[in-house]
Amino acid sequence: MVKEPHPGRVKTRLGADIGMVKAAWWFRHQSQQLIARLAIDPRWQTILAVAPDHEGLFSRVWQSNVKRVPQGRGDLGDRMARLFHTLPGGPVVIIGADIPDIRPTHIASSFRSLGGNDVVFGPAEDGGYWLVGMKRSRPVRTDIFGGVRWSTEYALEDSIARLGGMKIAKINRLRDVDRAADL
Repeated sequence: MVKEPHPGRVKTRLGADIGMVKAAWWFRHQSQQLIARLAIDPRWQTILAVAPDHEGLFSRVWQSNVKRVPQGRGDLGDRMARLFHTLPGGPVVIIGADIPDIRPTHIASSFRSLGGNDVVFGPAEDGGYWLVGMKRSRPVRTDIFGGVRWSTEYALEDSIARLGGMKIAKINRLRDVDRAADL
């Protein structure tokens, strides 16, 4: 999931520390490197879920050879649930673009974890998560992430609580970049 890297619209907490232009610059370059690293791996298809929808679909910021879909409206949970609900069949793994340490081995590990589980999370050090994946062997509810306290230390805990009865795995804990100290 990526947003167009406009100052003041991406990485605003980081921007409060280092300036909005510098934060947008960091996000743009971090995202481009991450996409390049993951999109070349033949074990999966990389699809960019872009926002804002129209601008992201036609943006020249992102690699043109990577398929794009709009994120749509709503909070992060609404947008992730929509992706799980609408993308073609099979397992889906969603990641954020602000995690510098993601490598293809992490993505491969998440897909392997879905072999014996319904859902996989990549916990973040701040209580949130940098990855969520679903096997999707049964229909995904559109409200699956409703009531999650996003951008808090409770995001992972709240998300797991919404998945009652599903078998859940966790993979590597990574750090995301929210503040200058995270850099």
